[in-house]
Amino acid sequence: MRWSLTTRRSIEGSPLVALSQEPQSVLERTGRPARPNLVIAVLALAGVTASFMQTILIPIQGELPHLLGASREDAAWVITITLLVSAICTPISGKLGDMYGKRRVALVLLGLLVAGSTVAALSPSVVPLIVGRGLQGLGMGVIPLGISILRDTLPEERLGGATALVSATLGVGGALGLPLSAFVTERADWHMLFWAAAAMGATVLVLVATCVPESDVRTGGRIDVVGVVGLAIGLACLLLAISRGGDWGWTSPLTLGLLLGGAAVLLVWGFLELRIHDPLVDLRVSARGPVLMTNLASVAMGFALFSSSVAFPQLLELPEVAGGLGLPLLQASMMLMPSGIAMLVMSPVAGRLETVFGPKPLLIAGSSIIAIGYTAAVLLDLHAWHILVINVLIGVGIGLGYAAMPNLIMGAVPASETGAANGLNTLMRALGTASASAVIAAVLTASSVRVGDAVAPSPGGFQMAFIFGFIAAVVCTVLAVFIPAPRPDDSELPAH
Repeated sequence: MRWSLTTRRSIEGSPLVALSQEPQSVLERTGRPARPNLVIAVLALAGVTASFMQTILIPIQGELPHLLGASREDAAWVITITLLVSAICTPISGKLGDMYGKRRVALVLLGLLVAGSTVAALSPSVVPLIVGRGLQGLGMGVIPLGISILRDTLPEERLGGATALVSATLGVGGALGLPLSAFVTERADWHMLFWAAAAMGATVLVLVATCVPESDVRTGGRIDVVGVVGLAIGLACLLLAISRGGDWGWTSPLTLGLLLGGAAVLLVWGFLELRIHDPLVDLRVSARGPVLMTNLASVAMGFALFSSSVAFPQLLELPEVAGGLGLPLLQASMMLMPSGIAMLVMSPVAGRLETVFGPKPLLIAGSSIIAIGYTAAVLLDLHAWHILVINVLIGVGIGLGYAAMPNLIMGAVPASETGAANGLNTLMRALGTASASAVIAAVLTASSVRVGDAVAPSPGGFQMAFIFGFIAAVVCTVLAVFIPAPRPDDSELPAH
């Protein structure tokens, strides 16, 4: 049995150093029965439910202006608001979980997700739907909180595979949710999507409340109001510019103003965070080599993941006369679903590989597999079965990479800061996917040609989209190679 020092903080924020037996889980130390399989399953289901909210409206995105009686500009906010809220929420909810209890904060987020789904299900117009979608976006914070709960509650030998599974749900929910959404929208009123989301959220809420233990690893302290407001404003400006720049024009005063303003706000925010005793995001911890390089690699992998998510559905559904494959929505969604299944299947495999080789080789292998998939997409004259195989390859790579990232992060931060650190890493992945959505959409739009009465992306545009995905995967591989090993005390000592 190995004894080590772990640092905790009291409610007032003063450091207290206590001895703990690391091989024991919180369940064992508190005398509660250990049910690791149930805890893992519930947290994975929570992650799938939260990430499903990101793609729930994709099948009817083009029809929203008609369905809501709104302009295209207003209807676009139904998609944008979920991205904004989820990206801003993840690091904040992670920090709150470290302070007040990860399970407690996860329950609050799930409750808001259910409330948002109900509001959206009842909404007759665009404004209440935007409100409901914003509340749904808060649920994304459950994923980093779930990963942190696993570290605090599971025996060490179970941690690798469990972390891989919950981390992969960030991609799994979207991949599996797309065909489900397509099926529902083809056969029922679109509001049924939100009633289904409310039912899923309520089920998960009950399961988390009854099956998941509360971690006793907390920092205490006070909420960093300046940090919360500064991060929210800075990220909102940047993400708005990225997600709406294609509509507003990348060189328009509004887009440029948001980009420059967001960057300026984040610079000031970082300056202030370095001078606060108990900051929202501990930038000294985030600047450690393993954390910084892993987060940068996460941006690149998020970009690589979403490049295919934007390009493949359009290529599959595009009419054959325009160079596509002419598949109906549901059939196209079913062709993409195996990617999510591959992520799920790779989770236990990734856990075993991580135990043997460590998380860094896993990230290198995952990003290399994604690069191979995009190489095939660039070189082949794509048919439906090619896309199916390539998408499965990308799913395998994402499964390995997303399994490695939380373990790389948690091996380099104090146990009391895993919620905030995992929240920031989830944010980095979201920045990658948001950037890919904007860049690939711009590439496909710029390459569009007229086919009859319609305008459609050209084959050259799809080729360029796959090249961007390949470049992102290669960048991720290079960054992963240079991730340094954490110092022995990184996961035990606070940054200041």
